[in-house]
Amino acid sequence: MPDDSLLDLSEYISERLEEHVISCEFIGGELVINAKPDDVYEVLKFLRDDIECSFTTLIDLCGVDYPDRPMRFEVVYILLSIRQNNRARIRISIEEDEIIPSVTELFSSAGWYEREVWDMYGILFSGNNDLRRILTDYGFDGHPQRKDFPLTGYVELRYDYEQKRVVYEPVKLAQDFRNFDYLSPWEGMSDIQKKMKEGGENAS
Repeated sequence: MPDDSLLDLSEYISERLEEHVISCEFIGGELVINAKPDDVYEVLKFLRDDIECSFTTLIDLCGVDYPDRPMRFEVVYILLSIRQNNRARIRISIEEDEIIPSVTELFSSAGWYEREVWDMYGILFSGNNDLRRILTDYGFDGHPQRKDFPLTGYVELRYDYEQKRVVYEPVKLAQDFRNFDYLSPWEGMSDIQKKMKEGGENAS
């Protein structure tokens, strides 16, 4: 249960940001502010500059993929107020191709965070002049944290000693168990593996 000061802060934010905030709630004892996507810049600016809030540090910015929702993605900003000794999570829900405003002018640390969210999820931030891949290679195809991205990826890379460079090749999987039917504990086993298991059980 949040303490009284955090409850008061939640009411204060709801009143001051009535036009920009959808709701305020508490999850795990932390304040969660659900904001409108187009207004996230104004919300974060208020939370940073208002003396009652003083959330001056952006400690994380991440994406979440919910492929079954009409608003497929969530972008979550986590702010820290050293002065008030509080944290706040600001969440916005967006559609797959929706572009949201960058907050790099408010928090310099947002630059790399926004690059990571774009790299992993394909979410675009207008106003970020350095929106390029940060964790994957520049020629990478797709966004690997999306739920519809294959676990094996599309290509693999290796160093070719003859060509003296890194080369890209289509993924080749030698494993027998690549396709799963989820009908039994041994759904991924090949016929040979099944016979070996049955032989071991019979021997015991």
